[in-house]
Amino acid sequence: MRETLYESDLKSLPLVARGKVRDIYAVGEDRLLIVTTDRLSAFDVVLPEPIPGKGAVLTAVSNFWFEHMADMVPNHLCDTPLEQVLPDAAEREQVEGRAVVVRKLKALPVEAIVRGYLIGSGWKDYQQTGAVCGIDLPDGLQQADKLPTPIFTPSTKAEVGDHDENIDFDRAEALLGKGLAAMVRDVSLGIYSEAAAYARERGIIIADTKFEFGLDETGQLFLIDEVLTPDSSRFWPADEYQVGTSPPSFDKQYVRDYLETLDWDKTAPGPHLPPEVVAKTAEKYREAQRRLTGD
Repeated sequence: MRETLYESDLKSLPLVARGKVRDIYAVGEDRLLIVTTDRLSAFDVVLPEPIPGKGAVLTAVSNFWFEHMADMVPNHLCDTPLEQVLPDAAEREQVEGRAVVVRKLKALPVEAIVRGYLIGSGWKDYQQTGAVCGIDLPDGLQQADKLPTPIFTPSTKAEVGDHDENIDFDRAEALLGKGLAAMVRDVSLGIYSEAAAYARERGIIIADTKFEFGLDETGQLFLIDEVLTPDSSRFWPADEYQVGTSPPSFDKQYVRDYLETLDWDKTAPGPHLPPEVVAKTAEKYREAQRRLTGD
């Protein structure tokens, strides 16, 4: 496996898409090969520098959670061996440890965001309106306060280079239908609660996270993409958590904080990262994996 992979190059499979982080290849008519690269997206812009080992960390953490949550909701993983999909040893070595074979499903046009703490765009929203994505919250909350109960705050899915848009639940119902929107909300809140309790025992607070879902031909709901990784979540070290500040994190918030110090308008192309920021970010990703999975 390569230590760093910015972009995969597999000749034996047709490339379907390159996302912000993932390269997707077709495996016949009903499966996909998803390769998680070391690309880093911040403020919906892919940055020039990769984070060494990041793709392998995201893959291992996602696979851990997919298995951990399998009793709550089915996921897109297949049991097809990588050797069967990529018989060429050189291609297989290029993506080993960062590639998964999955079922081809119809992705929902809504990202399921769950917030357990008041931080980021939610904190900014609360300061202006006393609510987060239209959900009223008690007066007097501080930055990084734990919310009375976790809240579901969906968003639309943006193309590469565009920004996700927060929407209220009525808009999610219009996009998904009332029954499906309620199912996505309830499953998301359930997964978050289970994961937050698990992570807290291992010294990590999951402040917020993003899930993605897809449907098969029968309309059954599946958890897809990635789940509860340092890319899709905000992880705080529990022993450094303090209300009233933005806690340090095990995720790409470290990069976001650095980028906020620059004179950058958050549009492509993204600025280059100093070597020390790249190294520190890689270290934070590995630490999150170690705490959560024991690996």
